[in-house]
Amino acid sequence: MSTEESKAARQARPAPGALLLCHAEPASVAPAAQLLREHMLLTPAGEEWSVLVPEGRPWLEGDEPVDRVLTGWATALAVGAPWPVLALWWDTDRAGYTLASGFRRPVGYVWLANGTPAGEDEAMRTFADRLGLDPVLDVQSLDGLTRPDPAADAQARMRGLLAVLTRAGVSLPAGLAPGESADRLHDAARAQPHVRRIEWSGWRDAFRAELDAVEGGRLGPWLPWAGGPKAHALALSQVAVGLPLTAWGLRRRSGGWIVAGAVLLAHGALGLAYEAVRPLD
Repeated sequence: MSTEESKAARQARPAPGALLLCHAEPASVAPAAQLLREHMLLTPAGEEWSVLVPEGRPWLEGDEPVDRVLTGWATALAVGAPWPVLALWWDTDRAGYTLASGFRRPVGYVWLANGTPAGEDEAMRTFADRLGLDPVLDVQSLDGLTRPDPAADAQARMRGLLAVLTRAGVSLPAGLAPGESADRLHDAARAQPHVRRIEWSGWRDAFRAELDAVEGGRLGPWLPWAGGPKAHALALSQVAVGLPLTAWGLRRRSGGWIVAGAVLLAHGALGLAYEAVRPLD
């Protein structure tokens, strides 16, 4: 292959990009996403689904790979909310997903750029179970994504995954497609009629936003600072888990896991603060 052909081949390969699908309405996702302290766009993505479109600075301007960043973000969002978070990511060499839900260990799958499966079949079944997908029809479709297919590259595999998710209500807006760069994804999200901008405005505003969400019933009774006899213990456990997770992320210089630990600490602290300012009757 000539130098020009090699250059053209590299340019044809997808630039790193990512999406965060949340099984909740944007009004519920916005206050939780603010705690990530990242610039993102938020828009509806089907019935009871939302999608967060990050700018991509951690992997475009830093050394951390997109999959590690997205795993940390998905984990951070999921441990502070009663709904699952699905991170979709891709770069020049691979593509894949990570599903995070509550305190359970995240599950994910990876395909090489040419579509070669590089994950465990059991991960697909766990994925289907946690999202409540059809145990026959949907699982059969997902199993097909773990089988060799010379005609399917990584982007085709991701489109196949999204096709399964449409039966669960996912409908990504036009332009939010696997293989697109972070810039193109951001432009497509910005053009949506109900898009919201997620920006960090400080802990006081974050606390107010989450408190308003609880008072309005948008985040549900699962959250530790929404009341209940176990509220104090759960808030303390979030702090207890967040501290070592943040320290581990700092040792690994992993921005995604630092954020995950920081969000756990934030939710625990907000829980204790909520208990202090809104004591149970």
